[in-house]
Amino acid sequence: MNELASKISASELEVMQVLWQGKGPMPIAAVRAALEGTHRWDASTVKTLLRRLCEKGAAAAEKREVFYYRPVLTREAYRNWSTRSLIDKVYRGSAKDLVASLVERAQLSAQDLEDLRAVLYPEGEDGRG
Repeated sequence: MNELASKISASELEVMQVLWQGKGPMPIAAVRAALEGTHRWDASTVKTLLRRLCEKGAAAAEKREVFYYRPVLTREAYRNWSTRSLIDKVYRGSAKDLVASLVERAQLSAQDLEDLRAVLYPEGEDGRG
C-alpha cells in the first residue's frame, strides 16, 4: 500500500476524499457533484481522475446501469503513508521532532495535549510521577 499511496496525485487525492466520505460505491455524477463546491472540473476530468485511480489500484469500478466507484486504498493506509513520508522527509525520521515542532509553535490545543497523554499513557499513568 505504501507504493500505491505514493503514486496518488493531489487532484486524485481530492477524488479519493470524496470516495472515502461516500456511504458505498458512488456513480460519477455523485463524485462530480461532491467536487463542484471546490473544483470547476468538467465531467471528462473527473472521469479521467477516476480512471487513473482505478488503473493504480486505489479505486475500483463496478458496472451497473452506470459505473460506480469505491475506494480500495483506505484513508488510514494513506494517512499512515503520508505521516511517515512527512516525518522521513521533513524531520529526518524523528516523530519526536514533529511533535516538538507542533508544541513549540502552539499548534496543539490543551485538549490535543490531553488526548495525546491518553494515547501515550492509557492506564492513567501520565509519566509525571
